[in-house]
Amino acid sequence: MEPTSVVHSTFVVERTYPVTPERAFAAFADPEQKRRWYVAGDHHTVEHYELDFRVGGKERACMRFNEGTPLAGKPWINDTGYLDIVPDRRIVFASAMVIGDKCVSATLATVEFLPSEDGTDLVFTHQGAFFEGSGGPQMREEGWRKLLSRLI
Repeated sequence: MEPTSVVHSTFVVERTYPVTPERAFAAFADPEQKRRWYVAGDHHTVEHYELDFRVGGKERACMRFNEGTPLAGKPWINDTGYLDIVPDRRIVFASAMVIGDKCVSATLATVEFLPSEDGTDLVFTHQGAFFEGSGGPQMREEGWRKLLSRLI
């Protein structure tokens, strides 16, 4: 039997935002807001982005890594399906990431929005299967921490 080529990992990122749960939730639900913090970036060019934010809806982001990056010129696609949405409280989604022509990871993620004295406590739980070429769970956790710092 060959050794497994899949790394399974779970991580949790917790952040507090000085806004209402409705406002934090909107950053995920509104296509313009989501594109700003989730899709736009300095290391890639966005070729296509669409968001159908509803249970059963899909999100698709197609990017290409810029020159000067380790994966220069390669396409990067993230396909997401929304499994559960409770407005202003919870989002559950599944996604697959493809770099070039190879799927590098599959994810189940839950985002919880909890009212707090300081605004909203967001709890992001990521359960992933990482394949060859994914960079692994540490890189994904670092990426999500950076993304969530841009949310509001």
